[in-house]
Amino acid sequence: MNSTAKLKPSSSELDLDRPNIEDYLPTGAIIQQEPHGKLRLHDLLDISPTLSEAAGAIVDDSFTRCFKSNPPEPWNWNVYLFPLWCFGVVVRYLILFPARVIVLTIGWIIFLSSFIPVHLLLKTHDKLRRSIERSLVEMMCSFFVASWTGVVKYHGPRPSRRPKQVFVANHTSMIDFIVLEQMTAFAVIMQKHPGWVGLLQSTILESVGCIWFNRTEAKDREIVARKLRDHVQGADNNPLLIFPEGTCVNNHYTVMFKKGAFELDSTVCPIAIKYNKIFVDAFWNSRKQSFTKHLLQLMTSWAVVCDVWYLEPQNLKPGETAIEFAERVRDIISHRAGLKKVPWDGYLKYSRPSPKHREKKQQIFAESVLRRLEEK
Repeated sequence: MNSTAKLKPSSSELDLDRPNIEDYLPTGAIIQQEPHGKLRLHDLLDISPTLSEAAGAIVDDSFTRCFKSNPPEPWNWNVYLFPLWCFGVVVRYLILFPARVIVLTIGWIIFLSSFIPVHLLLKTHDKLRRSIERSLVEMMCSFFVASWTGVVKYHGPRPSRRPKQVFVANHTSMIDFIVLEQMTAFAVIMQKHPGWVGLLQSTILESVGCIWFNRTEAKDREIVARKLRDHVQGADNNPLLIFPEGTCVNNHYTVMFKKGAFELDSTVCPIAIKYNKIFVDAFWNSRKQSFTKHLLQLMTSWAVVCDVWYLEPQNLKPGETAIEFAERVRDIISHRAGLKKVPWDGYLKYSRPSPKHREKKQQIFAESVLRRLEEK
């Protein structure tokens, strides 16, 4: 058998994440005829897909752009606008921010004075206790949204508790959970966090059935997979919410969905979330700021504006794999929220590329070299 047959991927795989370098070159560099025998940049990049990809990574890094915060355009650039900008800073930091702190403090006082007695005194009345705790968590999330002057518009029917269904959404920030939780008490699967957020996870949020994991622990995957399968079978459990991207993306793109949420033999209900950045960028870059600083940024802005769409439930089609199912749901969410799809695994942000990914690139390079040798 010809050795090139084993190494031959489809043309769509070769071109999936490769930018068009010619778009970044001066027009003359592409169409100008050079003397015979002189090597042009276009010819050099055409030697192999590897060189083209390397050049493309320099000028058009679609992976890094998924996790980059876009600073707001400055508008206080002249003598007329600068006083208005200063007035806005005074209003946001000296009037709105203190008022929002008071609102959030009142919310915590009401919540804790109700949640603690209910949690301790109604242990023998499990159904009643869970119902009250669910309502209290929804109320506290509403106080959080009010502390940002959140303007959230929900489209579509409100989710209900049913067995064998799971909700999936694109992920921009941890506030995605708060925005969705104020309407419906979801049980979310989420990375375990340190500090006060971790304390809330291990106490209050566990009361609504949330599931925590540590992405650095391989054994957690099996434990979480078992918990997910058990959760979706319970008719009285809160609806399960999963962010299948596995990381926060800047609300311009969607990265690959993990297939775990699509292997539960359940109906998948897509949720699309789109933030309007006119007042603040809701993207949380966890590598550059803590969640506390992120909340302070939201509380010192004018408002957090977003749209949430509850989309039509989807089921696995005959002959469709879990990966294909995940991509189909990603298409639906991306189209509704106006997000661009990129062929990247979001976990690459936390780790080096896997050996399987490197071997695939090596295979593509080897196939390119063998094809060139055959042409000679």
